[in-house]
Amino acid sequence: MSKIIRSICLFGQDLTPNVPHQLDEIKSKLLAYGFEVQTVRYCSPFHSFQQVEQAYGQQIKNLAVGTLTFDQAKSQLTDFLSTDHVSFNLDLTHGPITDDHTAILFEIIKRKPANTFLFAYTFNNAPSSPFFPSAQYHQNGFSIGLQPTDLSADCTTLDEWFAKMKQTWGEILSLFADDKRFLGIDSSIAPLFTEKGSLVALIRRLGMTFSESVLTDTYIRITQFIKGHNPQPVGLCGLMFPCLEDFELASEYELGHFSIERNLFLSLHSGLGIDTYPIGINENIATVTSMLQLVQALSNKYHKPLSVRFVSDGKARIGDMAAFQNQYLKDVRIRPFTD
Repeated sequence: MSKIIRSICLFGQDLTPNVPHQLDEIKSKLLAYGFEVQTVRYCSPFHSFQQVEQAYGQQIKNLAVGTLTFDQAKSQLTDFLSTDHVSFNLDLTHGPITDDHTAILFEIIKRKPANTFLFAYTFNNAPSSPFFPSAQYHQNGFSIGLQPTDLSADCTTLDEWFAKMKQTWGEILSLFADDKRFLGIDSSIAPLFTEKGSLVALIRRLGMTFSESVLTDTYIRITQFIKGHNPQPVGLCGLMFPCLEDFELASEYELGHFSIERNLFLSLHSGLGIDTYPIGINENIATVTSMLQLVQALSNKYHKPLSVRFVSDGKARIGDMAAFQNQYLKDVRIRPFTD
């Protein structure tokens, strides 16, 4: 079975020169045990975007400054737009949300659309997740996130897949049980691409269409398992529905089967919010503001971590074919948020 680590994320307060070495050490241990490692990452919230990128940009391609307030995001936006590899999230858990908050997204779309991939709004965010841009510093150490859909390649039932996940978590825990830096495993389901990496492809192998699966308890069963059986949970530990990273889900989006409403419905009972969802450059800012207000209300009502990450190529309007020029995003024809 394919044991894929999506992310090893080290969290630290300082920009010390040994950060790449620490990440290489952790990565080497996993590789020696038969894991594939996709990315290594570093999150340090006590420095500017440029400081972090200048310190590690040649060695680490996934960097973050973690969670910012609205005032911090506004004052550091130009700094963010001058970098290529540093992500952040804007905490909107509390307080009124206005078009001023939404304007940050539209400014990124206007000035450097590629950086929409590196930005998200967060609500009741969980600390120490290795998944960007939601990563939020809480303490020094490292966490690990998997791409567990690949473990399901030969599975015909959810229980078979669950058994492989549990086995894999146990292997990771045994490797780092004596490492005081190890914060835990974010057991979030993080789909990517197609076939064995796609959650939608797994749903089809289980004998359902995506639309049929929405009205079953399938996703609740998955989230109950990843939350209840993870031996050392940290971070989000939820079900991701990354619209354009799961290429099969992107196809469902183009068919009109993955509307914002359906995305929110799934997120409310099993998911983590709106992720890599395409937005047209002519989308109504008031509509986006209302949506952020709704997500805030849902997150606070149910005490549930949620995030919103919209992506744009800076050119595609509603009805146009987007060209993201990003290997992790499938190009799609942009649909309106409201029909």
